[in-house]
Parts: sequence; structure tokens; C-alpha cells
Amino acid sequence: MAQRAAIVTGASSGIGLAIARMLLMEGHGVTAVARRPEKLAAAVAELEQEGGEVQQVAGDVSAEEVVRSAVAAHRERFGRLDVLVNNAGIGIGQQVSELNAKHLDMQLRVNLRAAMLFYRESVELLRAAGQEHRNALVVNMSSIAGKSGQPWLSVYSATKHGVIGFTQAMNKELSTQGIKSCALCPAFVDTAMTDFVKGSVPPEQMIRPEDIAEAVRMLLRVSPHCLVPEIVFQRVGETGA
Repeated sequence: MAQRAAIVTGASSGIGLAIARMLLMEGHGVTAVARRPEKLAAAVAELEQEGGEVQQVAGDVSAEEVVRSAVAAHRERFGRLDVLVNNAGIGIGQQVSELNAKHLDMQLRVNLRAAMLFYRESVELLRAAGQEHRNALVVNMSSIAGKSGQPWLSVYSATKHGVIGFTQAMNKELSTQGIKSCALCPAFVDTAMTDFVKGSVPPEQMIRPEDIAEAVRMLLRVSPHCLVPEIVFQRVGETGA
């Protein structure tokens, strides 16, 4: 049994998969959560071949029962939670005059509400880890759009601003209990989520998913007295996305 354990949402590809891989390399048992069962199974099979203890929970984190079942499955398998990575996210571009209520609600539920529910369901396990080693960690995926609202991505930007605000609140509420929260705010990362812009921004000029994973590795290694509330990742030569 792994000595430490983590939950990673949106773990079937991109940033989530890179973070899950890094956590396994660092000796964590991992519960990988993602919406598409076949894609998640393929990612987990890939991780298992590389070594480490990993289980999968397929489901849409916009549903409260999926959040509950994911944390319950993790507790049953590993019995502890040292790292929670709220990475699952969705971005749908629309002009404000054309906002679709279904798409609006989907972004709010996946990008923001799900993270809040994962905190609620995980906090007792995180408190136990915080009491043990004072370095329980929650990583919340925001975006550079959460630092500066973007046209066409207005709802996405609003949810990512919300992630930053909630992260700040959680540090005020939980950091003295040994639970640290960090909001990650990357510009364009070479994942499927940025396919819409790859005609104008070549993928080879984008941030790598592994860059984000390396930042999380650093967060694992800082002392219990060091809190990093936010990290912004910019592409070389630009101050925006």
C-alpha cells in the first residue's frame, strides 16, 4: 500500500494525466477520475504499465453523486488522502448575446461547483493528513483567464476567477489545519482544450502539461511552513494567454 495517496480529476489526458503520472512517480497511490470510461481506462492502463498503484472512477464530476462515489472509492482503496487535484474543466466560447444556459450551467458545475463538492467530501481525510504531516495539498486548476477576463470566454473566465477566490477562502479556513490550497493559472497549454487556437498559436510554442506537473511536484516538497497560494504560468514573450 502506498504511503501517501491522491485524487486527480480530469485525469484521462492532458494536465490531469501528467499530474497523475508525476504523483505515481513520487510514490502516491492515485484515484484517477474522468468522464469518459474508455479514455480513462486507456490512461490508467498506461499508468499501470509504468508502475504504481492507481484505480479509476469514471463519471461526470458535475453530478454530486459522482463526487461522493469517487471519494468513497478512494477512501476504501487507500484509507487516506494527502493530495486532491481539482483539474476537471470545460471551456465553451460564446458571445454574451448568444449565451446558452445549458453550456453556462455546465461550466459552472464542472469548473467551480465540483471543486467545492470535492473539498466537502474530502476534508476529513485531508484533515487527518494535515494533522499527520502538516502538508496536505489541494491543487485547483484555474487559468490565466481567471486573472484577466477574456471576451468570448466570459463564463469560463468567471468560473476560473471563482476558483481563485475559493482557493483563497480555503487557505484562510484550512491552512492552520495543515491543508494548503494552490490555484494554478496557466496560459495556453498543449492539450485538446486548446485545439481551437492552434491555428494561430502553434502547439510547440505552448506550455507543456509536464510543466504544470513539475509545479505540483514543487508544492509537494516545500516545508510545512511554506504556503504557495497561486502560480501563474505565462508563455515566453506574452503576458496574456
